[in-house]
Amino acid sequence: MQEILLPMAMAATFGAFTGSLFRLSRRPGYQRPFMFPVVGLIAGFTAYLIYHVLVSVTGAPAWLLPVLVVLQVWLWLGPLGPKFKRQENGDNGQ
Repeated sequence: MQEILLPMAMAATFGAFTGSLFRLSRRPGYQRPFMFPVVGLIAGFTAYLIYHVLVSVTGAPAWLLPVLVVLQVWLWLGPLGPKFKRQENGDNGQ
């Protein structure tokens, strides 16, 4: 059981970290900044599940897991991710 939980926790943590780094690359002023690490955490779990299936079916190498995590986070926060709107101040200059 520990053989599954430890890599899964590490993949989820790495996903949250990668999501936070992705947040830093965005321009400031977007709503819901906490969503970036949360989406990264979920992407880390999903990448680990994909990796676990690949290891059991094809014997995938260990270096594939971090690549899958980064790709999942990039896909979910990039082109396939939620569209964030700019936060308006309500100040119209008058």
